[in-house]
Amino acid sequence: MTRRAAVRALAHYLPARVLTNDEIAAQSGLWSPSEIEAKLGVRERRLAGDGESASDLAAEALRRLFDKAGVAASDVDWLVCVTQSPDYLLPTTACLLQHRLGLPKTAGALDVNLGCSGFVYGLGLAKGLIETGQASALALVTVDTYSKYLHPEDWSTRTLFGDAAAAALVVAEDGERDRIGPFVWGTDGDGAELLILRRGGAKRWTPSADAEPAGRGACLHMDGPGIFAFSLREVPKACEAMLKRAGRTIGDVDLFVFHQANRYMLEHLRKRLGIPEEKFVVHMATVGNTTSSSIPIALEAAENDGRLRRGMTVMLVGFGVGLSWAAALIEW
Repeated sequence: MTRRAAVRALAHYLPARVLTNDEIAAQSGLWSPSEIEAKLGVRERRLAGDGESASDLAAEALRRLFDKAGVAASDVDWLVCVTQSPDYLLPTTACLLQHRLGLPKTAGALDVNLGCSGFVYGLGLAKGLIETGQASALALVTVDTYSKYLHPEDWSTRTLFGDAAAAALVVAEDGERDRIGPFVWGTDGDGAELLILRRGGAKRWTPSADAEPAGRGACLHMDGPGIFAFSLREVPKACEAMLKRAGRTIGDVDLFVFHQANRYMLEHLRKRLGIPEEKFVVHMATVGNTTSSSIPIALEAAENDGRLRRGMTVMLVGFGVGLSWAAALIEW
């Protein structure tokens, strides 16, 4: 038999603080709560507390994953942490989590700096590590606290993004069929300015907090129309390439789980690709756009609702900041 990677379990964690559309409407004076939900598909989103960091959310998601899967931290021999809001520039958040959760010191651990496509990229890494014999039980955790990057008066981002962590256990199994893959990848760094945090890295490092005044330059910048145009241009092509590579049609796929960017964009993509509504997962009303965690959270919600069942073929598509995109088929 051939060594294959497979997703065994999923779990997620949301911080306690809730930001509702009522609060945003009262603060902004721009839209009503119903107008926000109608456009974005979001009623509320969760925000990390002032003293709460990515490692806090990720640790809780991983604990829930281990409990759900019935495994101990000592059973995990690799940890991949996908985050764009690490606790520190260095060391990696994955190293902090290894110590915090008691993973073996023989385990590999690394961070992946990706956003909306990050879960699919993480699955690709997990597949490679497991099917080459480098890992047997890999914990893939996605986590972001974008709320800490948002300007308090940037309502285009504050209405959209929520903080969350999600975790998947990817294990080695014997089998003849791929349970994860094939994959399609895409990168267009020419669109980097469409979604960017300009300060914090070495390019614009400020040793003193007083050396440069705080303001919008220190916060997340998003060009919504530019991201929308990119998504409508590249996501359908990625889906078509995925189906061609796998020798499948739209009808052969049981469920489609895309990055939960916003409902307006998702509906445009669904209609352009001709995906039946009953096969298309939209799950962001109570969590918002959770970047790299949006796909695993939507997958877990579909499983809990009975829409995702064992043996189903699922297409995953992540797309956004980078610009970066990725698509994969998985067998549940």
